[in-house]
Amino acid sequence: MTTGSGARRVVIVGGGFAGLFAVRMLARAPVQVTLIDRAEHHLFQPMLYQCATGILSEGKIAAPLRQLLAKHSNVEFVIAEVTGIDPAGRSVQARRPLGEQVEFGYDYLILAAGVRQSYFGHDEYAPIAPGMKTIEDAMKIRRRVFGAFEMAESADDPAERARWLTFALVGAGPTGVELAGQIREVATKTLRREYRHIKPEDARVLLFDGGTAPLAMFGPKLSALAARDLGKLGVELHMGSIVTHVDPYGLEVKDHDGTVTRHVCGNVLWTAGVEAPPLATAVAKATGAEQDRAGRIVVGKDCTIPGHPEILVTGDVMSLDKLPGVAEVAMQTGLYAGRSIAHQARGQSFDKPFKYRDLGSAAYISRGKAVVSAFGMHFGGFLGWWVWLFIHIGFLTGYRNRVGAVLGWWFAFTRDIRRERTFTIDDMPLETGAYGVNQPAPEDTAAPRGPAER
Repeated sequence: MTTGSGARRVVIVGGGFAGLFAVRMLARAPVQVTLIDRAEHHLFQPMLYQCATGILSEGKIAAPLRQLLAKHSNVEFVIAEVTGIDPAGRSVQARRPLGEQVEFGYDYLILAAGVRQSYFGHDEYAPIAPGMKTIEDAMKIRRRVFGAFEMAESADDPAERARWLTFALVGAGPTGVELAGQIREVATKTLRREYRHIKPEDARVLLFDGGTAPLAMFGPKLSALAARDLGKLGVELHMGSIVTHVDPYGLEVKDHDGTVTRHVCGNVLWTAGVEAPPLATAVAKATGAEQDRAGRIVVGKDCTIPGHPEILVTGDVMSLDKLPGVAEVAMQTGLYAGRSIAHQARGQSFDKPFKYRDLGSAAYISRGKAVVSAFGMHFGGFLGWWVWLFIHIGFLTGYRNRVGAVLGWWFAFTRDIRRERTFTIDDMPLETGAYGVNQPAPEDTAAPRGPAER
């Protein structure tokens, strides 16, 4: 790595949108940048559900960080997990993959570590109900979804088949809605002619949420539109339902009246809630910063931690003016942080507060249907779907990924072909594995669904 003599040292923690956009602003600044991430790739998380349901490969929604940074001579990438910081000594502590403890000194620090899945204090649900935040999560969900149809095809008992063909999703935000719609499309379009003993279109998709409607953050008009389209697609909405228990044979939910109902299913997928990683708590303790309910670090208008102007917090791990945890916020805060440091490194003043420009939000429902909220307009249907396509093409990193996504969408949306369906069934939620001697399910969970479960 070639840097100028006496260049300021900038450490960026996280290679997501915030970290990557900060790097781009610092590429020609008189600084030496070290980008640290525990993964070797930049990931477009909003399209993980398409990887999980066989439309796109992981390579289409991710790009190697070393490749992205190769043209920036003042930037070095280090694969490591940051564990803490020393604000007084201006250093970052990290652990390399082989366990070696290392430190990186800094003049400026940008925290862009993102968030992780939250199980609201029930981390024991995680092995049973995978979330969707990483490539590994998406591949696990792909194995669970497509593997469930194979397990149903192999089962002789009708109740066991029905269990495997029932999918429960917890959380009716964009991720839950998009994944629920795609599972129904897999069942009714992609797989409808491939099996001899089951009808994939009989698959039930149950969507649970503690709120009153799906996509509530999009407003009542688009929320109602999403609910209607999901209903037409065959997704069963269970709003006002709080999950109280999850096990390999199903889950239990409590409604607003306090009634607890058990739902038998072969797969529970968790698409509700996020929380800051442990690093956020370590940084807050070290700097005296405040944290919000989700553990995110509260910052000032200039994205810095009060009392520490050299530490900027960006993206999802930042708490400022109740901004949503979306890619656009991460991009804009990353650009802002990079611009601020670049100005200071050149000896220029930079006192502009961060101002978020809301460019809108979009969520995919099913083929030809999406909802979009942008520039004061709220619309859905076919027009919303086209707008969704263009927005996500623009957000993807790299020309190759954009072309690959368009080709994947073409086959999936026009010919019902999902080319990225490769999976194994070794990871199915069974105590003895897919090819072991299955333990019989408890009598109450193996029984046919009763009226309370319909």
